[in-house]
Amino acid sequence: MEAAARNSLPAGVTVELAGVGTLSLPRGTRALEVLALYPQEKPPALGVKANNALKDLNFELDQDCRLEFVDYRDEDGRRIYARSLVMVLVRAASEVFPGSKVTVKHSLGNGLYGYIGMERALREQDIQLIEERMREIIAVGEPIVRRRLHKDEVIRLLTESDQGEKIDLLNYRHSQEVDIYTCGWFHDYSYGPMVPDTGLLKTFRLRFYLPGFILELPRERNPEVIPEYVEQGKLANVYLEADEWGKVLDIRDVVSLDKVLQSRGAAELVRVAEAFHEKKIGRIADLISSNSDHVRIVLIAGPSSSGKTTFAQRLAVQLRVNGIHPVPISLDNYFVDRAKTPVDNDGHYDFEHLDAIDRPLFNDHLIKLIQGEEVELPYYNFKAGRREFRGETLKLGESDLIVVEGIHGLNDKLTNAIPLGRKFKIYVSALTQLNLDDHNRIPTTDLRIIRRIVRDFRCRGNSARDTIAMWWSVRRGEESNIFPFQESADVMFNSALVYELAVLKGVADPLLEQITPEFREHSEARRLREFLSYFVTINAEAVPANSIIREFIGNSCFLD
Repeated sequence: MEAAARNSLPAGVTVELAGVGTLSLPRGTRALEVLALYPQEKPPALGVKANNALKDLNFELDQDCRLEFVDYRDEDGRRIYARSLVMVLVRAASEVFPGSKVTVKHSLGNGLYGYIGMERALREQDIQLIEERMREIIAVGEPIVRRRLHKDEVIRLLTESDQGEKIDLLNYRHSQEVDIYTCGWFHDYSYGPMVPDTGLLKTFRLRFYLPGFILELPRERNPEVIPEYVEQGKLANVYLEADEWGKVLDIRDVVSLDKVLQSRGAAELVRVAEAFHEKKIGRIADLISSNSDHVRIVLIAGPSSSGKTTFAQRLAVQLRVNGIHPVPISLDNYFVDRAKTPVDNDGHYDFEHLDAIDRPLFNDHLIKLIQGEEVELPYYNFKAGRREFRGETLKLGESDLIVVEGIHGLNDKLTNAIPLGRKFKIYVSALTQLNLDDHNRIPTTDLRIIRRIVRDFRCRGNSARDTIAMWWSVRRGEESNIFPFQESADVMFNSALVYELAVLKGVADPLLEQITPEFREHSEARRLREFLSYFVTINAEAVPANSIIREFIGNSCFLD
């Protein structure tokens, strides 16, 4: 259809289409119809943002707005894809094995890990049958239809499909109307938009992973190919440990957390959750101490807002209990001079690049310290952009242990001159075990960005919008410098606390509310506020001063 013909349509709404221009369209036009007016690009659109609010492609235009289509290259698009594919998985499993119950737990590698409750143990051939049925549903391109219904009607539909945990979740919604998606006979409540039909979901693989499955997904840069599977056994065990903690606390999802907080209060839950952390940190300290005859360096790394600084302080306390004196060395002081700092593709200094560290000098100092020699430590003058020496010296005593916290700690290229047996590597990350329900998970990145929003506002005066705007850059650095090396860690520490989102909500929600629809970051703020709304709020006074959460909300006995 030519532009003149489009503009001659009966006036109803004025739509500014990103990259195209302004259109006049009849009120009630669906986003999918707008998309059909233009040549489809690859990868195809999976959803749309209307005035920076994420919608599915069946969204009807009822007011003037700006539209921006999202595809698999957008994180919003990848969430839509995964969410829709999970719906197809649950339906297929129900058809192949009537009465089975699918639970999606967490991300693992390039996919989602979960398990399927059946009368017997799951087998590899079961997964093959479910995958075959999924591909049949996808091949015919069955519609996925959104309807907005009264909560009572949604509860009736979910009861028919034996999804009681979602009924409990809906009781925490204030609105009496709820969006429900239908694919064939199957109905599901979804925390976010889905694709308009199953034909958009061709790229996936379902893998048997004892005792459950991994739903493998394509990477951002190649949406039509499933990458080679890479085993992440250590990370899987940390998630398994988190599940076991949840069982001990009788908390498996947000609803069960809310019920505990409403019935018993926060005090006991906080004490037990913090005791889990302390016990784990103590065990790590014991493991290091038992190898103190050869381990002289502890390297700590993890993604942003994992609580690495507080973890390092608490580990230091436990090491001192064992008669070991930790000596911290800051990697920041080993930056190369500004003129030698690598630059990224945009010409900006890349301080997260491994070559931004003077590795020869760093390794030379480590070797000398381990051998009992004295070194003069550098000081990096960030204002001048150069390294200086100010006479600060260091020599290790018999019970001293070097502790280095930094982004490259797990990369052996950082400490290439030090034999593996002489160093102990720790990976720290916030791997939440809580999900909204069996099919709607809470990604670990959501917990971390909320932590960072709270901390950046308190410590740096950054708005929530500022933090969200730069989060993609933070994530890009983690993908390159941290995640590829996490399985090389000697131990992993999960810094997430089962109760913390109930604390962070009270601080984060007002900050997110300030991101109004005219800002691009509104879509993410809206999504984060939506899932936080399901949490009962608890007062931060219940959080002890040595808690990792204090690193973000303030009043830490280690940092403030």
